[in-house]
Amino acid sequence: MLDTLLEEIRRCQVCGPNLIDGANPIIQASAKAKILIIGQAPGLKVHRSSIPWDDASGDRLREWLSMDKSDFYDPNLVAIVPMGLCYPGKSKSGDLPPRKECAPLWHQRVLEQLSNVEMTLLIGQYAQKYYLPNKPTTLTETVQQWQRWAPIFIPLPHPSPRNNIWLKSNGWFEQSVLPYVRTHLATLGTDK
Repeated sequence: MLDTLLEEIRRCQVCGPNLIDGANPIIQASAKAKILIIGQAPGLKVHRSSIPWDDASGDRLREWLSMDKSDFYDPNLVAIVPMGLCYPGKSKSGDLPPRKECAPLWHQRVLEQLSNVEMTLLIGQYAQKYYLPNKPTTLTETVQQWQRWAPIFIPLPHPSPRNNIWLKSNGWFEQSVLPYVRTHLATLGTDK
């Protein structure tokens, strides 16, 4: 059933007419997945390769998680379902926000098939706003209060190189949040 749904998603053209680079839904999932990553939307490099997190942000995310590529790209371990499944295009200061059609159209149907997920990483403000009720106003406050939702949901900043200043200004993130995430992921079998 999930395989059929994933095929349907990968053929989706709902936003195609609004995307300068065309529709190319990027998703990775298996009913066996223990970890769910919900980020923003694929970047241009990912759009071109069709491999989720196949860019500098993905390199940093895997480093944060102490996870090698073989585990990260194993759909039986990690499901990757971004808020926007296609590359939204460029803005003046980075990529455009994820398309608003994707999450309401697909997320619930996919998540119903992911009954083994034990930890969901909510990367960036769009995922956090969608999935965390009564969250604080800013991303920094939300990530600082990560224990409110752990271990089911863990809010993380986006690992983009554009966030280097945020990471330098918020050293507590690497000192308290990442060790918890790594320890919890190790209990799920990601510490090979």
